[in-house]
Amino acid sequence: MSAIGSLVFCPDCGTLLDRSSGLQKTTLTCDVCGAKCKDTSSKTIVTHSKPSAFPSSLRAKRSEVQTLTEEDHQTDARIKETCEKCGKEEVRYYTLQLRSADEGSTVFYTCDGCGHKWNTNN
Repeated sequence: MSAIGSLVFCPDCGTLLDRSSGLQKTTLTCDVCGAKCKDTSSKTIVTHSKPSAFPSSLRAKRSEVQTLTEEDHQTDARIKETCEKCGKEEVRYYTLQLRSADEGSTVFYTCDGCGHKWNTNN
């Protein structure tokens, strides 16, 4: 027998079983297939879920703010791009989607040599 909330279903055919006869029956009979099953719908079922079982954007933001360290923010990658100020040939960069989704992202560059920063739109 399957029970969802206070509903009881036949284990053989899945039909909703009738428990409305007023008498406390210990066995229910399916009107469709005739299967008999024990009525356990009066049992209390307690379930527990991990906090991560139901993701929430608010919970994710809260936990991200609480757990990030300065090292976690270092997500810059390196690229062979010449710094327009000092001429160094490799700089750090990261991208952000600042405009609408159907437009390109913005690339932010930082030179390790002189600290110069600039950006371009893709």
